[in-house]
Amino acid sequence: MNEHSLKTSGERSGHLMLKYSFALAILCVAGMPLVASSQERPSTPDMTCRQAKSVLSSRGALVMGTGGFTYDRFVRDRSFCDPTQVTSNAFVPTRDNPECLVGYRCIDPGRDWFGDDE
Repeated sequence: MNEHSLKTSGERSGHLMLKYSFALAILCVAGMPLVASSQERPSTPDMTCRQAKSVLSSRGALVMGTGGFTYDRFVRDRSFCDPTQVTSNAFVPTRDNPECLVGYRCIDPGRDWFGDDE
């Protein structure tokens, strides 16, 4: 083999490796929306009150749909909130109860502890 054939062979394997790396990157990026879209958020109006409480209880913290295009993050207890936050009762509509106490929401404390200042 001469020097020219070695250089050409090395260049070819380098270009081939670059092509494979690029193709792999494209596949990874293209597959991302499929993974994200397969994780549907639970919808409280489709569940009974007991089911909604159970799902939240088993996961600890969860974003759930509450009807239409609305959603919120709910927690089982204060341990799922930031250290400076407190909890507030979270009532959601479910299939069998329009005001099901599913768990809590994390809120930043303020002077309005009773929720009557608006």
